[in-house]
Amino acid sequence: MYKHNIARINYTTYDVRRGQDVFNPSTSHCNVMVFTGTLNGTQNPNIIHPFGYARVLGIYHVNVICAGPGMTDYQPRRMDFLWVRWYQRIDSIDAGWCARRLDCLQFPVVDREDAFGFIDPSDVLRCCHIVPAFSKGMAHTDGRGFSFSARDSSDWAAYYVNR
Repeated sequence: MYKHNIARINYTTYDVRRGQDVFNPSTSHCNVMVFTGTLNGTQNPNIIHPFGYARVLGIYHVNVICAGPGMTDYQPRRMDFLWVRWYQRIDSIDAGWCARRLDCLQFPVVDREDAFGFIDPSDVLRCCHIVPAFSKGMAHTDGRGFSFSARDSSDWAAYYVNR
């Protein structure tokens, strides 16, 4: 397994031009947006939220040899992936385009099963700007988190997705 510091994401801009985002897990440019396609079972425009947000903790690649059904040869294939810490939406706050408020996020507790994950870099739509909600304070008032790898000692209680 090999670790990288920088990744580039290609995207199409609003005026149908080519653009590129660069993100680095060691800097503040480490948040990404992916399409989830969830509608939460409703067609209400205030509740529809098709995007998921994550903080990239690491950028990796491995050389994989498939040895199962459908195997064609023993040649290693490169597989790139991102190790991420997911944000979750705070549903108690009315947000979105119709409410004229920024979406509000927070990190789930680090011991939850879905707090971390792996995603394919090709599933990333864009890098995104996530701003701490300074008025809500820090998540850990003593400045000590639970996980060095998650870098949760500097977490805020809530964040806003800057559109």
